[in-house]
This record gives sequence, structure tokens and C-alpha cells, in this order.
Amino acid sequence: MCAVLLVVVACTSGGGTATSNSGASSQATGVPGTVVPARGTLRWHPCADKLAPECATLSVPVNYADPGGRHIQLALNMVPATAPKSQQQGILLINPGGPGGSGLGLTEEIAIGLGKNVVADYDVVGFDPRGVGASVPALSCDPDFFSGVRPDYVPTTAAAEQVLVGRAKSYADSCERRFGWLLPYMTTEDSARDMNSIRAAFGVSELNYLGFSYGTYLGQVYGTLFPTHLRRMVLDSTADPAGVWYSDNLTQEYAIQGRMAAFFAWTAKYDRAYHLGRTRAQVQAAYNRARAQVAARPIAGPHGPVVGPDELDDTFLAAAYGTTDWPALAAALAGYLNNGKTADLISEHEQDGTQNENEYAVYNAVECSDANEPRNWATWNADARKVDQTAPFAAWENTWFDAPCAFWPVTGPARPLQIHGAGLPGILMLQGALDAATPYQGAQDAHRLLPSARMVVVEGGGNHGQAFADPLNACVQRYLNAYLATGALPESPGLVNASCPAGPEPAPSG
Repeated sequence: MCAVLLVVVACTSGGGTATSNSGASSQATGVPGTVVPARGTLRWHPCADKLAPECATLSVPVNYADPGGRHIQLALNMVPATAPKSQQQGILLINPGGPGGSGLGLTEEIAIGLGKNVVADYDVVGFDPRGVGASVPALSCDPDFFSGVRPDYVPTTAAAEQVLVGRAKSYADSCERRFGWLLPYMTTEDSARDMNSIRAAFGVSELNYLGFSYGTYLGQVYGTLFPTHLRRMVLDSTADPAGVWYSDNLTQEYAIQGRMAAFFAWTAKYDRAYHLGRTRAQVQAAYNRARAQVAARPIAGPHGPVVGPDELDDTFLAAAYGTTDWPALAAALAGYLNNGKTADLISEHEQDGTQNENEYAVYNAVECSDANEPRNWATWNADARKVDQTAPFAAWENTWFDAPCAFWPVTGPARPLQIHGAGLPGILMLQGALDAATPYQGAQDAHRLLPSARMVVVEGGGNHGQAFADPLNACVQRYLNAYLATGALPESPGLVNASCPAGPEPAPSG
């Protein structure tokens, strides 16, 4: 479950020849490798949503092997560079992850979070990938899929399991009925070709790229397909390209268990504040009690039941992605178990646990098509039960989240695109050593395939996403700003080229 990464808060089929829908020519300054964006074929206008100053749309082919065929529209926005043209360094294209995450809401946050002298040199450009958000069409297979309280992720009987299997199959069938014409062209390779169309529409020969989580895989694919069109690239919390996507998700489940254990241990450390237990095991047991209670009697909101066992798990999964929410989550759990208070749990669910069905549709459309995932449900069942023995928190949750792939109408290739770093410029990688969503070993696998990359490791860091973290890690930001300003990279040899200390654990509240 490669989660969407909201930075300041806390996954391939063969295509045709690379084709652009723009004939705009490249423009370069006298500085080697530096480009000045010409607006090219893009028509910019003030953004109605105020997420960035300027907005535009770009028409791209559904199928790049047939550039004259059916087209779809990509939504873009931009915070323009403010430095003199001779100083500007081109477009900085960003992707927040997912797959399925919208980049439009991230543009201004990135522009604010970078050093002022750095961001002045770049046009910071966000985009909604094909099928996402404001792009047209936006995928939606079953708008009511996440409505109400859903069947418990953990099947206690064969009949309960078949209900969940039926939901997964029904979702895949709905996607085929509504968007069968687009699903074969929703791979990461297709999105990488869209990125190249964005570059061409700007009229530049190279782009700069900043990707988070799944966005790091998108960057790896772009670099593999278009190495001569990449100037600089930052990969923050890197996905393992060798495990796309079935084995990556299994690995993630074990890592999530480790981070949840850290959250339960932290809560136990502050038992005087939360009264949920003095040991990790006692807090884990308290969570299990809460889960049993909402399974028996879901928490009702103003318009009916809101939080059942699935919704509780979705909400507390945020604890595995970052420490920022630990105090609020612990306080909400304590309020519910100790005082029968439900308002805070509902609030945390609305903030961290609700699912966006458009994101989910795109998530499946991409992951189910990038590689040929198992089509035998017995394989999924056996793997879920194996993981559940030692890493139960996300074993079934992740399984059902990905389960439509077992019935997906598009069959991906037996092997995903083979990532390589031939001809690539220097790349900056940022990685937390204890990141659960994109585990450290997978990031190092990617590092080995990208010889021009240099990795900065946040030692002891369990957050997913290192740049623009809350609170900011000054050490990480120094490496990021130096690289984007001048291309400077850490010089130490090996797989860890520099390290930064993790930030302090949060203080308890409530």
C-alpha cells in the first residue's frame, strides 16, 4: 500500500515510441545544463482554487503508440521563478506519491519550503497525473465503495472472506465497465511519458524532478526512459523497483508492524498521560479492545455510523507513517477507552482515515498494470495468513486494499520495467532508516541500480518523507537546497553517502 505522501503532513507495460504532443523547441542559456522555460504550447491563467498562482491544461495521447488517437487532459499549476532569466534553472516538476496523489496541492507548499534563493531559480510545477483529481477524466469506479462501515478486514470465517473477495472483484469489474478504454494506459510508464510531454510543452530540453514515495518510482521510470531529458532529480523515500508491486507490499506490512510497535511503546512510556498501559503489549491490547468494541458497535457520527474496525485501522495507520500524529492518536484512543469519548476518534478518522475513491481507483489502475500480480486468490490468502502470524496490523488491511489486482481486467508484464541509471545525472536520495512505507532495504536496492545517486540517510528516522517534514529537519534541508542550487551531492563513498540525525520524539498531549 504505497500511501500518498502529503509532504508537510505525513507503487509496466510496453508502450510505443516516446512521443510528445508539442513541437516547441528547446531554449538554453550560456550556462551548461541550464534551461529557461518558454511557455511553449501551455496557456497559463490564474488558478481558481488558489493552490498556486498559475494553472494550465495539457492534452496528451491516451496511447503514445497512437499519438493521433484519443487524448486526455492533464491539470497543471505553477509557482513561477522570480530570479532573472539568466539565473533560472528550469522547471521543477513534483509528484507527491500514491499512485493516485494529486500534485496540485503540493506546489505552493514546496515553493514555501525550499530556500528562498533556491526556489527563485525554478518554475515549481505540480500536476495531477492521468486519471487523478482535476485531470480529465478522473477515475471513479464505485463512488460508494468506502461509504458507511465496511466488513471487517480480518476474516474470521470462510464466508466473511468471500464477502471481501466479492467486494474486490466487484470493484475491478466496475473499473472495467466505466474505464475499460483507459485502464491499459494507466501504467507508470504512461505517466512518465506524460512527464516528457509536460517538458516538451514548456519548450525545454531537460526537466528537474522531485518525487516522494511512489513518485520516486515514477522518477526512476522517467530516468530510465528519458535519461537525456533529466537535469536533476530528488527521490525522497524511495520505492524498491525490484518488488513492483506485490512483493513490495508484503515487505511493507512487516515494516508497518515495527512502526506500530514503536507507537505503542511510546504511548506506554507516557502512561501517566494516556492510562492505556505501561508496556507496549498492554497498549497493543488496549487498541485491540477498542477495535473489538467498534466492531460490535460502530461509532456513530452526525449522519450515521462512521468508525468500525476497518476505519479504526485506517486511522491509526497514520502512526506508522510519521510521529507527528502520535500524541493526537494516543489521546483519541485514551478518550474513547477511558471516558467513552468518541469526538476525537471521529476527528482523527476524518483527518487520517478517510479514503479518496479517485485515489484508490488510480492506485489500482497503476499497480495492477505495472506488473502481473498473482491471479490465484489462494496465493493472496496464503501470503496474508503468513504475514498475519508476525505482523498482523496491516496484513489483511493491505491485502484487501490491493485485492482488486487479483481480478483486474488488464494483465501487466511478467516483469516490470528494468530500472537502470545509464546516462543519468547526479541524483539526491533522502531516506529514513526506519521508514515503513518505503523500507530502507528497498531504497538501497534502488541506490544500487542508480550509480550516479547519493543517499542521505536519516538515522533512526521512522517518518515517511524526509524533506519538508514537520518539524523541518535542518540537516536534510541543507542537502536538499544545496543540491537544487548547485547540483552538489555528498561525497562519501558507499551506499550511505551522508547521514542526518532524526528529530526528537513528540511530547505527549491530552
